[in-house]
Amino acid sequence: MVTSKFREREVRSSLAHPEALDGSHAPRHGTAIAKAARTAILQGFIGSLLMVAGSVGVGWLATTSGALIRMPLFIMARTSPVGVILCTVMLCLGALLLLRSWLRIAQRIGGWNSSSRPVLRRALWMWTVPLMFALPLFSRDAYAYIGQGRLMLQGLNPYTNGISALSNYFSLGPDTLWTEAPTPYGPLWLWIEQGAVWVSTGIFDAGIPELALIPFRLAALGGVLLLAVYVPRLAALHGVNPDRALWLGVLNPVLLINFIASAHNDSLMLGLVVTGLYYASVKRPVLGIVLITASIAIKPITLIALPFAGLLWAGSRAGWGRRMFCWTATLGLSLGLLAAAGFVNGLGFGWLGALQTPGAVWIWYAPVGLLAHTAGFAVGLFGGPGVPVTDVIQTIGTAVSALAIVWFAVRTPGRGIGMPAPIDDEPGFNKTVLRRMAWAFAAVVVLAPVIQPWYMVWLLVFFTVTGIADGPQLRTVFYLTAFFTLIALTDQLSVFQWIPLAVVRGVAIAIAVLFIAYLVFYDKKTHVLFRPRRGILQLRPKPRS
Repeated sequence: MVTSKFREREVRSSLAHPEALDGSHAPRHGTAIAKAARTAILQGFIGSLLMVAGSVGVGWLATTSGALIRMPLFIMARTSPVGVILCTVMLCLGALLLLRSWLRIAQRIGGWNSSSRPVLRRALWMWTVPLMFALPLFSRDAYAYIGQGRLMLQGLNPYTNGISALSNYFSLGPDTLWTEAPTPYGPLWLWIEQGAVWVSTGIFDAGIPELALIPFRLAALGGVLLLAVYVPRLAALHGVNPDRALWLGVLNPVLLINFIASAHNDSLMLGLVVTGLYYASVKRPVLGIVLITASIAIKPITLIALPFAGLLWAGSRAGWGRRMFCWTATLGLSLGLLAAAGFVNGLGFGWLGALQTPGAVWIWYAPVGLLAHTAGFAVGLFGGPGVPVTDVIQTIGTAVSALAIVWFAVRTPGRGIGMPAPIDDEPGFNKTVLRRMAWAFAAVVVLAPVIQPWYMVWLLVFFTVTGIADGPQLRTVFYLTAFFTLIALTDQLSVFQWIPLAVVRGVAIAIAVLFIAYLVFYDKKTHVLFRPRRGILQLRPKPRS
């Protein structure tokens, strides 16, 4: 009932901005929408194919002596500067075409209604399926998953052993960060890693360890499919257009690049937590908490969602007593499930000790990381205790983010002493709870010394399901999407030692910067999206004269 009413309202009001649509009227029905979006979908499909082709030259291989590198195609693509640069160009152009396609498909669809859903799903499949066949791009984490799975298979504790505990570990191809570091992942992901290595044992003997990545790619695809189903459903509960949410939160190129092309386990983690929040919102709290706990058992960062799931369980009219009961029951159920998993695998809560990010790891665009290491460097330059200063600043950031989580959970409106004014309608209360949760995750991300591109995807999805308005909010998403696409393209490229990495990276930076500048300033179709007071949709229809 609620969903049908809001859809009727959104269909009436979601007319496209004339400038964003190049002066044309937005198609309103299925056939016209499909025809209008055809070019944008095809452009994204070509972009995905180009990324697959580029991965042959600069995607990550496990070893330099495996069966793939002995194939003529891989020899040509990876051993000569010309081949590597050509693959870099294809990779960059492919990802940037995907970015442009994402912008254009919204313009071509125009008004968001139920007829646009099949078009968006077709785009999702056409953009995703090719990336399933690429070598891992922009990250070597998938090879670390293999190493951790082998630790499990050999009976070693991955919470106390790095991958270096394996014989001949360097042939697995993980980042050196993982050689000594314990795994920060939960028991469910350890079982997935162990199962993937178990089913692919013969593959290692065949010399193609890349085939062992298939289970991780399937897990990533499963996470994206969960998001494709439950992001629109969760958005609909809050009066947010589900089709616009599907485009904004799931088809986003940063999500597809980091979840499918990189095969990160964040995909399954995020899919499970969003699914759990949906069921908690529709008053099936036990199922919701079980799913959120499964997400925690992938990556424990989603522990942040537990107090907010407890608030959804308590409801809009709950006072302090009922809230405390629901919080206690939520925590008890989740910890009970995690304890059972720890008992079965014999590792207990070992993941708690592996959660701390090493102090030496930071990134230049993370505010706290930049501040901490700049201050530490400055103090050390004058003979002071530089490293302790860095650690103190990063610890303060962590402490402030923890306080922010408590603040957003406790200050959610309700019926009790010291609470803000209550929200009587349940959908409005649920929307407020999830919005506060989104801000809690944002605090954790912004105050961390490292902000990875896929962290943006967490925040994008959580804010999308509670509504991202046109204007400054939507433009912020556009700029962040362009920025993190640029970061992905220039961060981790697999290049042999005799190939000049600075030249290859320079080519990637030049192509990415020029293409994004073209989209923002010169492209007649897309530049209007990045300008103030111009966007894809208007939230309210103009009054008729």
